[in-house]
Amino acid sequence: MTEEAKSSGPGAVPAVRVVGPGEGEKIVLGTTQMRVLEDGSHTGHRLAIAESVLAPHTQGPPQHRHGRHDEGFYVLSGTVRFTVGDEDHDAVAGTLVVVPPGAPHTFANLTDQPAVILSTFTPDLYVQYFRDLQEVLAQGRPLTPEANIAAMGRYATGLS
Repeated sequence: MTEEAKSSGPGAVPAVRVVGPGEGEKIVLGTTQMRVLEDGSHTGHRLAIAESVLAPHTQGPPQHRHGRHDEGFYVLSGTVRFTVGDEDHDAVAGTLVVVPPGAPHTFANLTDQPAVILSTFTPDLYVQYFRDLQEVLAQGRPLTPEANIAAMGRYATGLS
C-alpha cells in the first residue's frame, strides 16, 4: 500500500513515499514490462526509478547517448547484455551499470530466461520517453526504430 506522510507549513518533514509490490505505474513496451516506482514527482525531479522485466530474447533500444541525465541499471535477476560502444558486458544478478551523459550504450536480454533490472534516471526527464513509446503502441502504430529515435530526441538523447 502506498503511504505518504503529509507535509505542510514551515519546517515540515518532507513526504515519504512507499510503493509496495504490484504498485506503481505500469508501462508495457512489447516484450518489456516496466513498473515506474518513482517518476520524479516526489523527488523534486532529481531522481526517477523503474523496474523492468525483459522477456527472453528481448532486443533493447538502438545504441544511444543521453545528453542531460545519468542512467543506472542494477540487475536483479537473469543476465543482461550491455553494449557500450563496441564493447559487450554480460551483467548477471548483482551487477550495477552506471551510464553517464554522453556514453554510448544499449542493452538486451539474449538468454532463454527473463531478466529483471532496476533503473535510475537522474534527473527524471527520461521517464516520459517510455510513456511516449507506450502512447505510440496505444495508437495502434508499430514501435519502429524511427518512432523510437523520434521519442529519444525529445529528451536530449540521440543515436551513437
